[in-house]
Amino acid sequence: MEKIHFIRGKKVMLDRDLAYLYGVTTGNLNKAVIRNIARFPDDFMFQLTKEEFNNLIFQIGRSSWGGLRKLPTAIMRVFSRMREMLTSHKDILKKLEELERKDIEQDDKIILILEYIKQLEKSRKDVEEFQERPRIGFKK
Repeated sequence: MEKIHFIRGKKVMLDRDLAYLYGVTTGNLNKAVIRNIARFPDDFMFQLTKEEFNNLIFQIGRSSWGGLRKLPTAIMRVFSRMREMLTSHKDILKKLEELERKDIEQDDKIILILEYIKQLEKSRKDVEEFQERPRIGFKK
């Protein structure tokens, strides 16, 4: 979560953080993206401005970014895609929530029914035990 930043009104990850997650260098990640740029949508990433980069360093509180030659790239497509999916599937999420609530109510009702069955079974056994008890008194 600490690798997610809020820039230009969007939740993004920097190229160096994403490269770290994939276990590659930032340069190799950026080269792969540039080589295959046609495969990526327009809103996949953007280059930070100098001002945005300075603000980011100020927010993070890091002083050692290690002499970057060019400004970092922010990857945002993942978060915008997740947001789109959540908003377009709100009705499905709502239905799932309703079903879950109904399941919980039904579970409670099933537990109650099982308790009644146990009570009936116990009372039936009590009646049988009472009828099979040894009789006291005159026997023929």
